[in-house]
Order: sequence, then C-alpha cells, then structure tokens
Amino acid sequence: MGFTSIPLVLETSFQGVSLKQFFELLSQSPLIVITVLLALAVVFINGWTDAPNSVATCISTRAISPKKAIIMAAFFNFIGVMVFSLFAASVAESIAGIVDFGSLTESSTVSSEQVITNAKNALIGLSAGMIGVVAWGVLAWVFGMPSSESHALVAGLTGACFAMMALGYNVSPGASSWTNVGIGFAISSVVGLILGFLITKLIERICKNIVRRKTTKFFKWSQIISAAGMAFAHGAQDGLKFVGVIYLVLFLGTKAFPSSNIVALADPNSSGFIMEFLQAPEFLWLPVLVSIVMGLGTSIGGYRIIKKVGMGMVDLEPYQGFATDISAFIALMVSSLCGWPVSTSQVKTCSIIGVGLTKGTKAVNWRVAIDMVLTWVFTFPGCILIGFLMTLLLFAIPGIR
Repeated sequence: MGFTSIPLVLETSFQGVSLKQFFELLSQSPLIVITVLLALAVVFINGWTDAPNSVATCISTRAISPKKAIIMAAFFNFIGVMVFSLFAASVAESIAGIVDFGSLTESSTVSSEQVITNAKNALIGLSAGMIGVVAWGVLAWVFGMPSSESHALVAGLTGACFAMMALGYNVSPGASSWTNVGIGFAISSVVGLILGFLITKLIERICKNIVRRKTTKFFKWSQIISAAGMAFAHGAQDGLKFVGVIYLVLFLGTKAFPSSNIVALADPNSSGFIMEFLQAPEFLWLPVLVSIVMGLGTSIGGYRIIKKVGMGMVDLEPYQGFATDISAFIALMVSSLCGWPVSTSQVKTCSIIGVGLTKGTKAVNWRVAIDMVLTWVFTFPGCILIGFLMTLLLFAIPGIR
C-alpha cells in the first residue's frame, strides 16, 4: 500500500523544511523513509565507532573514567554540530555535493516527469551508498579498527555514482567536493603529525625544570579540557557531514515527490545552500537530530576502538595525551573552517604517532599503526565496491521506483 500524499507548504520567502514538513515529506513514499533511516544509521555508527576516538587518549592516561569520558564526548559532539551548523557549514556543503545527480531542475529540455525520475533514481543510489557505509562501519568495529565513516561515506556515494553511470544515468562525481576531500586528506594528516611532535617538544622544554608530580596533575586536568575540545571538533566535522547528507535526502525528496505547494530547496551544487537552510530557528531540527543520534551511538561505548587507538599504539603520559588532543583539535578546526571533509580518526591517529616519535621510532607500535593505515587504504576501494554492487542490486529489484 502506498503512502498518502500530503501537500507541503513552505514559506515562499525562505527555502527550507520545518520539522513538521519533514514528517510530512516522509509520508510521501517508503523510499524517502528508507533513505532517511539509512542516513541516521550511518550517523549512529559514526557515534559508535568514530566519536570515541576523541576521548581515547584521556582514558588511556586515566585522566578520566571511560563512562564519564563517553558522556562528555556525546555532549561536546552535540555542541560542535550545533555551533558549526550556525556559523560554518561548508563541510556539510562539500559532502552534499559529492555526487552530481544530473538534471534535477525542470527546463525547456528537461520535463517535470524526467526530474521526478532522476530524483527517485538518486535516492536509490544514495541509499545504496549508505548501506556500504553501514556495512563497513560494523565490519571495522568487529575488528576493533577506527574506521573513517567520512571516507566510507565519500567512497560509498561515489561507488553508487559509478554504478548509475554504468547503467546509463546522467550522474557524475562532484569535482569541487572531491577536491576538498583530497586536500583535507593530505593536509590534515600532515598537520596532525607535525603538530603532535612540535607541541610535545615544546611542553617538554617549558616543563623540564618543573617537578613531574605537579605537571602530571596539571596535564591530567588539562587533558580533560582538550578531550572535550576534540569531541567538539568531531561534531563540527562529522556531524556537519551528516547534516549535509540528510539535506541531500530532503532536496531529492522534494524533487521526487513534488506538489503544487512545494518550494524547492536550494540545489546542493549552489553556493551557501546549507547556511540558507539553517538561518531560521525552525530549521535547526536537522543538526539537533544528527547530534542526538550521534550522541546515542557514542553513549554505547566503542571501548574496543578506544583501546586500539589510545592504548595499543603508543604508551602516553598525561602531557603527551594533552599534546595529542590539542594538535588534532587544531587540525580538525582548520579543516572545518576551510570546508575540507576529513577523517577524525585519521587525524587523531597521526597526532598520536607524531607525539610517539618524540620518544623515537621504537616508541610507536608500528604493527598497530600499519593496521590502521591499511584500514584507511582499503576503505575507499572497499566502500566504492559495496556502493557499486548495492546500487546494481537495488536497481534490479522490480517496482522499487
């Protein structure tokens, strides 16, 4: 039985969807419901597998208990999503534009029926890509590896894009968004590693004549603050990515199931579209929803990954844990302000390696480090393949559109 069509009435002076209209949009079709649920599943898994990285080092140095650290991470993830949703949402825009789904605007050469068909196809491809992200995140958690849902998301959507291209649909990877991903991937890792090394050396020089007992107490408290900053930075990065994904679902939903009263959302390929959406308080339900779901995922724990990142790679003292968090925080904040979608786990791992190198190469457990690097390396081809195959499978199901 199909869902009843309910007209959406949007303010003509502003492009957006209120929470009430969001639920009305869900009633348009099971396809929208499925796509939104998959997007929220990806958010949950990110909170489950990636957010714990932000507090891994403060737990490993015993500055704070795991339970308190995870609650703190969930809270500051929420704050990070909310603050950057209001003031610097370019990361969300980069993710929403990772795939160009072709003609989604009626014109002299594109009929309204074609726009509807293209949007429905795009929702199917988007769902397939996110199935890949969910599968990869669960697999990484089973092996205790800090996978990057950011990379998985980009790769899964790209795999779906390639499959749709192979099926003859007019889609293509978003060039500018992919450029931002590449720049962020390279710069954030290098910055995290170098800052981890330099900040640790600076602290050692400043504190060399101070009694170790006093510095240890100071840095245990300081590390709690820096870990809160890391959780905030994670929300600003990963939370905003999923705000972008759900915005894309809304955009495609209004195109796939239009009514005479719908005012179309701003195209994800246009400049500043997320900020336009979030300028009115009635639209803040989107970052709030992402924050809550991510917080629920974080509250479950992820202790297996915390152990791998914070305890398995380098034996850290409190001041070194502080240096790790501060360097990763700086790298993530720069990336978020520049609109570069980056991997929080990758940046944190590189920062830990940078700190470890101050004690010599033998201080780093390179077996664990290499395992993590291999996870990152295989994330792109693995999720591209899953996204590609899932897209072919979904399009082969009779009546899915």
